[in-house]
Amino acid sequence: MLQITEVTGTGIPLLIDDIDTDRIIPARFLRCVTFDGLGEHAFEDDRQQDRSHPFDDPRYKGASVLIGGRNFGCGSSREHAPQALMRWGIKAVIAESFAEIFFGNCTTLGVPCVCAARADLEQLTNLVKADPSLSITVDLASKQVRAGNLAVPVTILESARMALTTGKWDFLGQLLEGADAVRKAATALPYLSGFKA
Repeated sequence: MLQITEVTGTGIPLLIDDIDTDRIIPARFLRCVTFDGLGEHAFEDDRQQDRSHPFDDPRYKGASVLIGGRNFGCGSSREHAPQALMRWGIKAVIAESFAEIFFGNCTTLGVPCVCAARADLEQLTNLVKADPSLSITVDLASKQVRAGNLAVPVTILESARMALTTGKWDFLGQLLEGADAVRKAATALPYLSGFKA
């Protein structure tokens, strides 16, 4: 199982409050059978209305650390929103606060969501705008975000931090790791071991 203790990458600033899941991935893209291709439609409507949207800005191409505002991911509980961000290339999100279900969905996908003070988010946003190539590290072990000479404290639910750093966020990995126990349990079940009435 993949243990996620830190994420390092360039940043994309989107310091806006109350970004809901409909903005992250518009409802018309929810008819998909798989999540493949959702990444290219992240913030589709916002990007159509604002051609200078950070997700269209070539300076932030390849960025993997998203800087958001307060109540990030509010709205409906669709898993499509974190799937779209992940498939666009986002590997961690730093915001002032998160909607609870969005936070949980990100954690189960292995995308850490950490909270920082507004002043620290503003400072981080200014640094990224001044130098889009700046490397940002979201360190779950020290509960800190580092960018250049800036180091700011962040918070994350301890249960989510432990799930990410121990690899327990990966439920499929846990199942595969316990394959022998699953097989053993299956042989003890009469309807799986040739039970005849």
